[in-house]
Amino acid sequence: MTKLTLALVSMFVGSTDAFSMNMKAQAGVTPRRDLLQGAAVATAAALSNVAAANAYAVPDLQYSYEALEPYIDAPTMKFHHDKHHATYVANINKATEGKDEVDILDLQLNALEAGPAVRNNGGGHYNHAFFWDEMAPHTQAEKSKVSAELEAAINKSFGSLDEMKAAFEARAAPGALFGSGWVWICVDGSELKLVGTANQDNPLMKGVAENVMFPILGLDVWEHAYYLKYQNRRPEYVSSWWNVVNWDKVSENFAYVTQKKAGVPVRGA
Repeated sequence: MTKLTLALVSMFVGSTDAFSMNMKAQAGVTPRRDLLQGAAVATAAALSNVAAANAYAVPDLQYSYEALEPYIDAPTMKFHHDKHHATYVANINKATEGKDEVDILDLQLNALEAGPAVRNNGGGHYNHAFFWDEMAPHTQAEKSKVSAELEAAINKSFGSLDEMKAAFEARAAPGALFGSGWVWICVDGSELKLVGTANQDNPLMKGVAENVMFPILGLDVWEHAYYLKYQNRRPEYVSSWWNVVNWDKVSENFAYVTQKKAGVPVRGA
């Protein structure tokens, strides 16, 4: 049975239990206080099971809304996380209601074939969950380090970390990535590649890039990610963003991808 079916069964059972307790109460068997408590427990359990039917959830930030200031402002983080990400989660739950639960990472591969609802909202959920966790307050981020293994890969593919950043910023510029989208550093076989994707696409999706690749670093360049603070100055947002990149996490992503040959798991999946 699907989660929704189980939830409905649970609600029916809860209601039956409450009815049974009511009959006993009329017979003088169960005190009214116990009846009310039992009904409340049954209702809470039923509602809990209905909520569990939602396979995906917005993960809590691992830092406060204002923790990324002055580079990303608190109002942007609050709206971005609580409203935009939450909308993607609500819509992907709606799109997959009544179907077998699939990890959000696994949902990415055939997202284009699954249709716009899964592609846009499943991608939106994965991308944002990935994005939150690769950042940290700048006092922590500035102490984070690129691992020796990742540094070697960066040097091989781009020449140096500074050259990689320059190429990344150029790819994220409005003239190179028109409209809304994301910019990624991905593992592709034995090298790193720079990829730009439109809307909520990502390189894990078959058909988006030349082949499926595994992101280790990604930046949201939708206007809602920066407009409250930077207005139309996207390049300034991109260059400022490096101050909150947690290289310890990016290095961890690289280690996972190179070992597992798979995408990085995210919270809320």
